[in-house]
Amino acid sequence: MGVTKEVVESSLTSKLNPAHLEVIDTSGGCGASFAVEIVSEQFAGKRLLERHRMVNTALAEEMKEIHALSITKAVTPEQWKQQQESEKSQSAA
Repeated sequence: MGVTKEVVESSLTSKLNPAHLEVIDTSGGCGASFAVEIVSEQFAGKRLLERHRMVNTALAEEMKEIHALSITKAVTPEQWKQQQESEKSQSAA
């Protein structure tokens, strides 16, 4: 049995304390591939590469069984808010 979505969520929640977290199992349920969208205050002042490393480090144990991890967003709460407002204004236009 591979890694579950819940295990990935639990690890990221306990280590990065996200304000928003979305984990999608893109492997069809076998736990080999995930897409992650994460918003954490811990990303403040960090470059994108550092943020991705933080996510990978948080999932170090799980990564032994995960074959593919797509980090679709790794932003701070402020960046997340700006993106949400930007998307709303674009969809309203």
